Amino acid sequence: MSATQKNHYRVLIERDEDGFFVATVPSLPGCHTQAKTYADLMRRVREAIELCLDVAKTDASYRKKILLSHEPTFVGMEMVSL
Repeated sequence: MSATQKNHYRVLIERDEDGFFVATVPSLPGCHTQAKTYADLMRRVREAIELCLDVAKTDASYRKKILLSHEPTFVGMEMVSL
């Protein structure tokens, strides 16, 4: 990748029951991280993406998982009451 070229990754962010932010990168299988603050989460998710991409350089089976992964399209969130 050149210095001017950037890849973009969708990141799903949730807050868990302990108040931690949790990030998942659907297009990179197994790419998850968490942090107490949103700012720390964004730093850590960049690190996690870089680590997954480093693994993909040398691990053909992981590269195949990336190629076969499905990146979902966010539709929305609903509250259901029963």
